Amino acid sequence: MALSRDGSASLFAASAGGTLRLAGYLLLAVALMMLDHHDDWLPRVRSATALAVEPAWRLAGAPARWLGDIRENLAAQSSLRSENRKLRDALLLANVRIARMQALVRQNDQLKRLLDAADSLRMQGQLARVIDIDLDPYRRRLVLNRGARQGVQVGQAVVDAHGVMGQVIEVLPNTAVVLLVTDPSSALPVIDARSGVRAVAYGSGSGDLLNLPDLPINADIKVGDSLLTSGLGGRFPAGFPAATIVTIMADRSGNYLRAAARPAARLDRSDQVLLLRDLAEPMGPPAPVIDAGPPSSLIGPAPAGVDNTSTPQATRNGARR
Repeated sequence: MALSRDGSASLFAASAGGTLRLAGYLLLAVALMMLDHHDDWLPRVRSATALAVEPAWRLAGAPARWLGDIRENLAAQSSLRSENRKLRDALLLANVRIARMQALVRQNDQLKRLLDAADSLRMQGQLARVIDIDLDPYRRRLVLNRGARQGVQVGQAVVDAHGVMGQVIEVLPNTAVVLLVTDPSSALPVIDARSGVRAVAYGSGSGDLLNLPDLPINADIKVGDSLLTSGLGGRFPAGFPAATIVTIMADRSGNYLRAAARPAARLDRSDQVLLLRDLAEPMGPPAPVIDAGPPSSLIGPAPAGVDNTSTPQATRNGARR
């Protein structure tokens, strides 16, 4: 029983102590509220306390802010990479379209100059495209996408927008082979546009030179002179740009000159060419003129009994009778 009374006393003492603490807290709270209501000092205390603990608060929230910033940066970088990829693709496509348009403009310009050149020289022409090229030192030839089915014939001259390129030497059903003027077996009759000196330009086997051997030592020919096709032999039409003189020197004997010329045509770059054909011209001798005698205005009045309308042949026949 004594133990039981001691336990009850301890419990009562503990309960009484808790009640006293609670009452003290309530009194303190009421006092603080009254002081805050009358003196307005508690907000200043809160402000000072917040200012004191702000660094700790910022430090505690820094990891979360850093993680948020990292996530935002990663998302922004991913978006920028995707946008940059799209922009690069769009730029590449635009550049391809621009290059294609520029190529079409150049091609149209070449075609216009080809047709203008043919018209200025009263030539008929057929457009063709280069589909293959053979620039072996011993064979300088082109293959065109036009052949016998399109009316191409052996011997037709081939020009580009800058000058004469060569001549058709073989015709297949849908293609034609062109011997370039630089082929070693090519011979091109030319004339100096300045002086009128005639010569023959032979292919050198090189892509950019023609040889003019055995020129007279006193030939009026100079570096920079333009050479045109002369039309001799009927193989090439006259008047087309052929080459430009680049070097002149005497041969070993000293009796002749040797010249080198650079072709006017862009043999290794032109992809559009013109197959030339002369415009139709009347063939054969002119029709004979019938001898009708002198004009009637030169014949005086006829004597009585003479008919001026009779032809001289009839008059002669009558005289013989």
